[in-house]
Amino acid sequence: MKGYCWVIWDLGLMNFIVLEQVELDMNCDLENIPAFASTFFPVLYSLLFVTGLVGNALVVWVLTVFKKVRAMTDVYLLNLSISDLLFVFSLPFLVQYSIVNQWTFGNVMCKIISSAYFIGFYSSTFFITIMSIDRYLAIVHSVYALRVRTTAHGVIISLVLWVIAILASAPELIFFQEMNYNNETKCIPHYPDNNNGWKTFSNFEVNVLGWLVPVGVFIFCYHSILKNLQKCHTQNKYKAMKLVFIVVIVFFLFWTPVNIVLFLDSLRNMYIIDDCQTSQRLDLAMELAEALSFVHCCLNPVIYAFVGEKFKKHLREAFRKYTHFLLICKDYSAFDGHSLDKHSSLHVTSSQSSFVGAVL
Repeated sequence: MKGYCWVIWDLGLMNFIVLEQVELDMNCDLENIPAFASTFFPVLYSLLFVTGLVGNALVVWVLTVFKKVRAMTDVYLLNLSISDLLFVFSLPFLVQYSIVNQWTFGNVMCKIISSAYFIGFYSSTFFITIMSIDRYLAIVHSVYALRVRTTAHGVIISLVLWVIAILASAPELIFFQEMNYNNETKCIPHYPDNNNGWKTFSNFEVNVLGWLVPVGVFIFCYHSILKNLQKCHTQNKYKAMKLVFIVVIVFFLFWTPVNIVLFLDSLRNMYIIDDCQTSQRLDLAMELAEALSFVHCCLNPVIYAFVGEKFKKHLREAFRKYTHFLLICKDYSAFDGHSLDKHSSLHVTSSQSSFVGAVL
């Protein structure tokens, strides 16, 4: 027996409505996907929210209060943490949404949260990409980098990247709205005349800006970086090379699945994929790939901040200072900030003269 299968998808990055009027088997059951999401994903998203919030907030705290933003790399690292915070702030809403399967926060919050989610996604990817270019300049073109790798240039480039991220997220702000579907309130995009063209465009936009461009930059920059590191004879050479591999592998591992699924979803929008069983598997794959991509924003502080020797020293200084303050230690005066300034100036000087320091 044949009939029409109406499929709806309304969670996170894959938060798109797919009301496809396709002839499919009537016995194709899509109900197991919301049931699975309502049991597993709220717990996962809650854990990711806590870890992502703590990790990125620590980076912002240290950079703004103790280390101070003094170099282009610091500017990018600060903006990356802000991007990830914007990204994780949508998680509590997704937790509630996946539990009750209802949007209860109103139309304005629907637009704000969906836009914040995509702005955080694009800006995080952009800053990871620009940090790769920054490392490439510092190592491969070190003399030229001394002139262009300034705090002022970092601020200007960061502002440009934020504007691009906001513009890339404009369709979500325009089309996402609170809607009633089967007596349930959803936060989903509503395209003019139910046209799948905008949905396909959004998918390809994520594929190009969120994967193809960064991967192209990674391959070029880190290939050049590795070639230059091989010529170095420093103690930290292999540690720097290992960090380069970690950055690339982690990005591929956590962002490639979601981009593959989005590409397949675009094929479904164009009716190249049109059977219900494949559509069901694709929806489940979307859930899993999206959850995997969220882990990346929790790993960014570890990859780009906590593994760096300079940042770890500032983090220890920060905790030591506040610990002594809380304990009212008699030696508190020794941590009045002078030693931190001294270490900071030494680190800045050494990072400018060391190829490996630009990676670590």
